[in-house]
Amino acid sequence: MSAIEIQGVSMRFRLSRKQEVLALENIDLTIQSGEFVAVIGPSGCGKSTLLHLVAALETATCGKITIDGESPEALREKHQLGIAFQEHALLPWLSVESNLALPFKIAGRPPDRGHIRELIRLVGLRGFEDARPRQLSGGMRQRAAIARSLCLDPKLLLLDEPFGALDAVTRRQMNIELQRVWLEKRLTTMLVTHSVDEAIFLADRVVVLSGRPGRIAEIIDVAFERPRTPECMRTEEFHRLSDHLTELLEP
Repeated sequence: MSAIEIQGVSMRFRLSRKQEVLALENIDLTIQSGEFVAVIGPSGCGKSTLLHLVAALETATCGKITIDGESPEALREKHQLGIAFQEHALLPWLSVESNLALPFKIAGRPPDRGHIRELIRLVGLRGFEDARPRQLSGGMRQRAAIARSLCLDPKLLLLDEPFGALDAVTRRQMNIELQRVWLEKRLTTMLVTHSVDEAIFLADRVVVLSGRPGRIAEIIDVAFERPRTPECMRTEEFHRLSDHLTELLEP
């Protein structure tokens, strides 16, 4: 069964009583279970809007989205969607471990301390369980945010520019770390990013949206073997694919 089915989805936003904006138009996309898909496109093309629709943070004007046969709203109510944004949104007065306990409390469940500790290990934060967010680097805060998104064993991981605020070196390291986490979990993942190289490095497929209104311009299969290393990004094939995707983003 497909993990995500997006069928004929369009999205309009009302700016005023007389003005509307068509953000997305007639999006059809299937994401298989366990697949990592990246979505790229020009600024303002509706990338984040598409992810928000899958996350049940917005409701499509028309069309249908199902996740394993259920609506996004149903999975959200069952706390089966893991979401991480560019802003880590960790509570500054809580430790890393206490921040990871929050999803359990929100879901009305007792925190699974063993699971929390395992996720802290998975994202490379062992030894920082008691640290406050201000005591962590930007990359470490994003690791904690991703770990938090995995706490309730979601069916789907949704990432909206999670590394967009990081410097280039830290961002590349976080790409490697995210790949490692994904290889261990094999969780169906949808990533929105402005970085073509990040999309190629992480994804099984890259979905390219056109300028507003966002339509699917092309879907590219990424055939590089996993685990991928930084050396992969220096190959002629990687640069050729990067150039092709960059051309698709040009007006």
